[in-house]
Amino acid sequence: MRKISQAVMFASAIMAFSVYADTSTDAKKTYQWMTNLQGEWILSSADKQQGKATKHKLVAPIVGTDTTAMSFNLVGKGSTVQENLLPGNKKEMVTMYHCQDIGCDQVKATHYCAKKNQPEMTADESSGSNTLVFNCDMRTTLCQSKEDHVHKITHQVSNDGKHLTTTYTSWKDGKYLKDSVYNFDRK
Repeated sequence: MRKISQAVMFASAIMAFSVYADTSTDAKKTYQWMTNLQGEWILSSADKQQGKATKHKLVAPIVGTDTTAMSFNLVGKGSTVQENLLPGNKKEMVTMYHCQDIGCDQVKATHYCAKKNQPEMTADESSGSNTLVFNCDMRTTLCQSKEDHVHKITHQVSNDGKHLTTTYTSWKDGKYLKDSVYNFDRK
């Protein structure tokens, strides 16, 4: 009986390790996906933009120009991807993407918003090969609140990695408010 229970415990440990290893592998692939965005991006021309985000008085002047509107840089010896949206602009925002721990069992993001809050998000590793979605971490107070905040960030790459569409989905009063969509071309 003791040998059977030891065998069951051993099998359970191997299964748990396998699940952890698979999750870690998926998360590492997700993090690698984010590192591939490294570099500078410009806002695509006005005819390729959607919605109101790029019509804002602080954003419209740089649409279709050679001004860097988004950048991704590796910091912390490659342990974090730093996204700068609208660098040097009064609407500048930063999102930091990183593995939750050294084993990289989950990719997390913290968005430092112009709304003066910092929603924490987790990657949806099932997003797809050209799309990566970060959803608000519902274990955090902000994501459960009625406060206006970015609740989801979606990055979609096309044109062999030369085009990026990023959508910041905002919630207020516990429900969908709007999407702020930006279309970028690699500089």
